[in-house]
Amino acid sequence: MIKKIILFFAIICLCIAIAAGVATHWMASFIKTPVAQISKPVNFTVSSGQHLSIIAQNLKDQDLISNLLAFKIYVRIKKAATRIKAGEYEMNTGMSPKTILNVLTLGKNKLYRLTIPEGLNMEEISTLAQKAGLCSSEQFLSLCNDLEFINQLELPGMTLEGYLFPDTYFFSRQTDCKTLIKKMISTFNKTFNDTWKARAKKIGLSVHEVVILASIIEKETGNGKERPIISSVFHNRLKRNMRLESDPTVIYGVSDYHGRIRYKHLRRVTPYNTYKINGLPAGPIANPGGQSLKAALYPAKTKYLFFVSKNDTTHKFSTNLKDHNRAVKKYQLNHQTF
Repeated sequence: MIKKIILFFAIICLCIAIAAGVATHWMASFIKTPVAQISKPVNFTVSSGQHLSIIAQNLKDQDLISNLLAFKIYVRIKKAATRIKAGEYEMNTGMSPKTILNVLTLGKNKLYRLTIPEGLNMEEISTLAQKAGLCSSEQFLSLCNDLEFINQLELPGMTLEGYLFPDTYFFSRQTDCKTLIKKMISTFNKTFNDTWKARAKKIGLSVHEVVILASIIEKETGNGKERPIISSVFHNRLKRNMRLESDPTVIYGVSDYHGRIRYKHLRRVTPYNTYKINGLPAGPIANPGGQSLKAALYPAKTKYLFFVSKNDTTHKFSTNLKDHNRAVKKYQLNHQTF
């Protein structure tokens, strides 16, 4: 009788061992085998707080896994249910369940490119952020004008104009608007290093004043090589207490500019109209890149006081009004149509 009992339990143990072996082999095969041999891209999203059952069902519905139960068991074995991160993921049907879980737990979110060209203002950048699906234009501009937020960033000025550093950034859809802006500010702070801060102090300008001047240089520049020369004109004018008389500053201060500057704009007194006010405008008029910031800090050594566009992205520079008027007549007045 005892032998029969022992034999019975031995058979039970053997069956359990065989079943365990089969299950182990089945699971090992499952986690390594993709649904399809031919890979097809899939955008997969995990919402915040989403239950494992829903995530697994969505994976199945999008042909990323073949077996709901197997995937859920695998996740439980790996104790990964609470480590799956919300986000948007770039996957494909050629990925194995093991790779899929690895992606979900590491939070390798799909990233979206946001390229900010030099010389755009806050409103223009807000439009790009919205088009990229990263932040609404309204929220972006609200933060750019939020004094409490600006103070937290330890920046001068009443807005973030000038400090949204032009660059190519990559963000996930889960990036909030504040984080997006903070990244731009961080890039500015890394660019405007201690050497540049010391240089600003040496030439008698605050960092904010350098940013203002650089923003004007950026908007006046059609040819990057001219930045230091254009900078020298403004530096020379400031030293002589001459008004900067920069058209882009006038444009920034008005709301009725439609592609052509008119005498009514030039005559209008605003905190930005450098035809009417002395010194620098009230704040930056755009967000300058590194080359314009450098030009503002290191102007070329010239005696130029004037420049006029030659309509080919370059300018004609002059040291006196007589030569400047001659250049204006040659390059501007003779090409205007009324």
